[in-house]
Amino acid sequence: MALPSPDPKFDLRGIDAEVNSLHFSCMVHRPSQPLLFSGSSNGLVHVWNLNTRRSETVLSGHQGKSIYWLHTLFHNRELLLSQGRDLQIRTWNLAEGRREEIDSVPVESVGFCKCSLLKTESCLLAMPGKDSSQVQVLDLNSKKIVSSMKLSTDNQWGMAMCMKLWQPISGPSPLLLVGYEDGSVALWNVLEHRLMSRLTCHMEPVMSLDFDCLKARGASGSSERVLNVWSLDEQQNLKAYKTQELVNPGISDVVLRQDRKILATAGWDHRIRVFGWKRMKPLAVLQYHSAIVHCVSFSDHLTPEDRLLAAGSKDHLISLWSVYQNT
Repeated sequence: MALPSPDPKFDLRGIDAEVNSLHFSCMVHRPSQPLLFSGSSNGLVHVWNLNTRRSETVLSGHQGKSIYWLHTLFHNRELLLSQGRDLQIRTWNLAEGRREEIDSVPVESVGFCKCSLLKTESCLLAMPGKDSSQVQVLDLNSKKIVSSMKLSTDNQWGMAMCMKLWQPISGPSPLLLVGYEDGSVALWNVLEHRLMSRLTCHMEPVMSLDFDCLKARGASGSSERVLNVWSLDEQQNLKAYKTQELVNPGISDVVLRQDRKILATAGWDHRIRVFGWKRMKPLAVLQYHSAIVHCVSFSDHLTPEDRLLAAGSKDHLISLWSVYQNT
């Protein structure tokens, strides 16, 4: 018999809306406090102090529209990006207790594709473009589009649904992985605006993906009853690697932990699933929520024993779990 699901370490309440996005900022030394940012369907961003387990700040700037992506500007926790259904990516200044919106970038796509951030010599932001399959990369410092990528022929892929911007160990150009509405994943060379490879992974739209650039392997989920794992060969061709069958259909989010040892998924069946990344061995099915789990995120604590897994749900709750710290 399967072991019963453990209880979460704690939960966060009082949001009064669906939790659609999560982002940790815990890579700090005392007396600084570890933080969790949450974005909700009512257009609010809550800033949670993980020591007191209370919301310290609430940001309102997306006209009550759902917020579905959050990210600090790398290790500068005083600058926060938020992407909302109001078709804006807003920059917030949180220094010294401020709650100032200091910048805004328009998004021309009406879909739900989350942005992806990469720090190279500059600060690059991948975002969906105006045309349904188009994706763009913006230099946040200059506010210039440095790359725009789309099919030269009639669009057969549908909308861009999710993306991951990353820098290979060898080669000057960042690469962009994009999951599309037709169930395919494509790899783009950003500086050359060139399609490098494409793989049909799913029969349904790709809802989320993540990628391990050291192992050259990624994972993606859809509304199907599978989690697909794929890899990149030395010629940068996408190849099917493994299909992990699931008990119930529907994956909202797929996230790798920073040490690339475990992977977590957010399920439509209200469950969080945890896998060993090396062999995709199922490690745990975490049951706590009473509705769809929209998002999962791993904390970036400096001390491994402090690291957490957070999940946000349609039930207005955020659960936080301590899982397999030494796996």
